[in-house]
Amino acid sequence: MQRYDPATIEPKWQKIWADSRLYEVGEDSQRTKIYATPMLPYPSGSGLHVGHVRNYSIADTVARYHRQLGSNVMSNIGWDSFGLPAENYAIKTGTPPWETTEQNIRQFKKQLKRLGISYDWSREINTSDPAYYKWTQWIFTKLFEAGLAYQAESWQWWCPECKTVLANEQVVGGCCWRHEDTAVIKKRTKQWFFKITNYAEVLLDEIDNLAWPQSIKAMQRNWIGKSTGAELVFKVDGHDLIIPVFTTRPDTVFGATFLVLAPEHEAVVQLTAPEQKTEVEAYVAEAMRHSDVERQDEARPKSGVFTGSYALNPANHAKVPIWVADYVLMGYGTGAIMAVPGHDKRDFAFAQQFELPVQFVVEAETKEQIYEGEGKLKNSGQYDGLDTPAAREAIVADLSQADLAAEKVNYKIRDWLISRQRYWGAPIPIIHCAECGAVAVPEADLPVELPQIKNFAPTGKGTSVLADQADWVKVKCPKCGGDARRETDTMDGYACSSWYMLRYTDPHNSAAAWDPQKANYWLPVDYYFGGDHAVSHLLYFRFWNHFFADQGWIDQDKAEPVKRLVYNGYINAADGSKMSKSKGNVVDPLEVIDSGYGADALRLFELFIGPYDQDVSWNPSGVPGTYRFLQRVWKLVDAFLGSADEEPKEVDNQAELATRLLSATHKAIKKVTEDLQRFSFNTAIAAQMELVNTMNALKKELPMNNPAWRQALELELILLAPFAPHISEELWQAMGKDGSIHVDTWPQWDAQLVKEELLTIVVQVNGRVRANLSVAAGTDMDHVIKQAMAEPNVKKHLTAQPSKTVTVPDKLINFVV
Repeated sequence: MQRYDPATIEPKWQKIWADSRLYEVGEDSQRTKIYATPMLPYPSGSGLHVGHVRNYSIADTVARYHRQLGSNVMSNIGWDSFGLPAENYAIKTGTPPWETTEQNIRQFKKQLKRLGISYDWSREINTSDPAYYKWTQWIFTKLFEAGLAYQAESWQWWCPECKTVLANEQVVGGCCWRHEDTAVIKKRTKQWFFKITNYAEVLLDEIDNLAWPQSIKAMQRNWIGKSTGAELVFKVDGHDLIIPVFTTRPDTVFGATFLVLAPEHEAVVQLTAPEQKTEVEAYVAEAMRHSDVERQDEARPKSGVFTGSYALNPANHAKVPIWVADYVLMGYGTGAIMAVPGHDKRDFAFAQQFELPVQFVVEAETKEQIYEGEGKLKNSGQYDGLDTPAAREAIVADLSQADLAAEKVNYKIRDWLISRQRYWGAPIPIIHCAECGAVAVPEADLPVELPQIKNFAPTGKGTSVLADQADWVKVKCPKCGGDARRETDTMDGYACSSWYMLRYTDPHNSAAAWDPQKANYWLPVDYYFGGDHAVSHLLYFRFWNHFFADQGWIDQDKAEPVKRLVYNGYINAADGSKMSKSKGNVVDPLEVIDSGYGADALRLFELFIGPYDQDVSWNPSGVPGTYRFLQRVWKLVDAFLGSADEEPKEVDNQAELATRLLSATHKAIKKVTEDLQRFSFNTAIAAQMELVNTMNALKKELPMNNPAWRQALELELILLAPFAPHISEELWQAMGKDGSIHVDTWPQWDAQLVKEELLTIVVQVNGRVRANLSVAAGTDMDHVIKQAMAEPNVKKHLTAQPSKTVTVPDKLINFVV
């Protein structure tokens, strides 16, 4: 053969696979289905870098392995193409976001195709295509009809200079991303929400059944944040106001010495005393400049201000001061807490800061300054002496008689804020009518397409630029026919990425979002690959999928969309920092491929560099190493093919050498198979490197025209195929094989050939190790026992004839004396 040249081989096979439509699939009830897909990527202007290649290589290797097992494998790609970066670029340069998005997608496709990823390209989707977001809008209307989409006022970041709402990612260091010297504030504006809280319990319950990384499952549980407790009612002294407070420790209510409200709490304005108004307003304004994450930082000094009003403790009617402090968030519970500084660290720190009273009501089991555990009550009137669990029930039961308490389950998760005051997103399909209110756009009128505009700059009115498109905004009400206007907010990009797994199953359906029969065949996704989106996306698409099942659009047993989540670590820059275009440390995979090493060597290195779920640093010398390994495989096959016309050589131990070759090969089959099943890609590749080293050593002794070589080399090519698809296909064909190596070829190892030649038997006397024996596999156990008893160190400790001999075949002997 000619020398190994990836620049020739790889484009050749990429074209053959595309022309033969090798990876296109349909429903097939006769074969095991495998749905393996990576998370939907955002096509950024910088394209893919070698860090991204790891995710796609892992996903493709698993897909190819199952395809070789004979499964019906669907692996897809699409584009999460709505988003803020394209709009920011349009504002800056005037280039329409649809143009930059199209350019970016072309670059991504070029890179992925050059990598030889085995996608079914006939199923490619694009979330900014009206044919796709028509159905995103349709899903919105169905959520709206079900009462799960609603509009309400919400606190949002606001830039006084731009006069517009900002997304979290547009706030940099507390300032607007466009005006670095302009501090942002919080402002109440009308927003659209999805009522994910209605599904909090089912989303929490299903987590235990997911084959997902424990860390991701823990993050999901924490995000949902279920708390079981009670809602207590504190009346405001001298007002008609009441302040409901959620607490998981109603047993400590006698220790509540003050109340704390979140700065956003609607009661702050009403109960602030005139003499405190200026101070409270200044504090609230300052607090609203900080994110929730900043406000929850326990290392941050506590701050707050007294409102001038008091509440009445429902348990003992004591007057307690009401404070405003930013460590309390409106997003948890009721936005108000009863502060029990004797038994809560944050409350204690606040009480110390402002010299507020501390009352201890639980007998401490430690001598620490505060105690947050369980115990017996004290300083709690008639409940003194009760264990805290019993006290919780008794106090809530008694207070409920006066309508001052009720048992309650609280969730930390908030409803999903879906609306964005931006242009580049799917328009929310709602029409506002003075007579009929908010009306969903009828299905026949979908999609509501984005108008093509020229000026993308903010309007300065707190709305998207869509609000200035008069011809687009003015419509007739679908219900009454009167004058009405379109909703000018667009949807959060997470909406479009919450259902694409279903669209992949039926991507060209113009009559429905998907065919239930097709979706039920492919769902759930068997393997979902990614290294981002630990919480939001994974919660949102679970919520939507459960809603789809409740509507009967998919079967109930498909309500959980992903069976197994494969969450990979990052590849960082060579110095350990994160790869990013702004740092100038991004490595384009095409640079590596075009340098002569090819896609197979790059893919192989990305999988060999370390365990798939751990972060690693890019090593520029790594790809040359995997390239040399592929060269060794190439030369072995070349040597075998070149030996076809040679005269057979007589070698005395030829049969033994052939057995050694096949034994090493079948051991590699077993190792690689087991490693692939547990995603240990690096050790699977190492096993093949070891096999090739063994082959090169045996090549000096065993003639290459021995029949064992054909069998061994064909098997190694099959093992290599999921990792390095181009070279394995080329060598497969060179060896005269029909059909693609990538379909229905995976071998089973021979149990006899994988047996170890020597076994290590641990020998114990009364449970203590006294010797290790090396014996040939298959040696009679009686003979092994005699051999063990003859070992000097064993003989020394056998002070009498063993009363019992315990054996574990091929592993252990224990003499009991």
